[in-house]
Amino acid sequence: MTTSASILDNSPPLFVRCVGPVVLRSQLARDIACLLDVDTAVSAWSCRSVTLRRGCDTHKPDLVVERETDILVIDVIARTHPPAWVSEVASGEGYVYSAMSRGDVDPIRLRNARDLLRYSGTTVSLEDRIRLLAGLDEHGSLTVAECINAFRETRPIAGLASLILERFVEVDLDTLIGPETRVRRHG
Repeated sequence: MTTSASILDNSPPLFVRCVGPVVLRSQLARDIACLLDVDTAVSAWSCRSVTLRRGCDTHKPDLVVERETDILVIDVIARTHPPAWVSEVASGEGYVYSAMSRGDVDPIRLRNARDLLRYSGTTVSLEDRIRLLAGLDEHGSLTVAECINAFRETRPIAGLASLILERFVEVDLDTLIGPETRVRRHG
C-alpha cells in the first residue's frame, strides 16, 4: 500500500482532460477522474488546484471540474471526511460542491471509461477519421462492429476509442460497450 499523496499505478492511463499534474490520493479518486474524462459535460478538470479558506484553516478539494455553466469542486470520501465548513465556503466562492464516495461510482460507466482510456494518446489517421465520420453522416449511426471496417491505418478499437475520447463520436457509456453498441457523431 502506498503512503504517498499520489496513486501512480499504470492502469488507466493518460487522462485526456486533466490540466496540470495528476495527484490523486486514492484509487477511488482515480476512478472518479476516469469518469470525469468521459463525461461530455466536463471541459477540463484538475487535481487539488483550489484552496478553500476559513480563518486559519485551509482545505484543497481533490478535484476541480470545469463545466460549461459552473465549476464543481469534489472531495473524494474514501476514509476521512472534509471539514464541515468546506461546502459553505465553496458555495460562497461561487463553486458547486460535491462529496463523492464509492456509492456514487457507476461500475458499468467506470469499466467503459477505463476501457476507453487504455487507448488515450492513440493518433487516428486523417483517412480513417474521415472515412468513419462520412459513414456516420450517411447512416446516422453505426454499430461498433460496423465502425471497425472504417479503420485501415489505425488499430480499429484503439482508433474508435480515441475518437470517443476526443469527442468526434459518442456511445452510450451506461451499458457495456460491445459489438452492437451504437456509435454516433458527438453532439
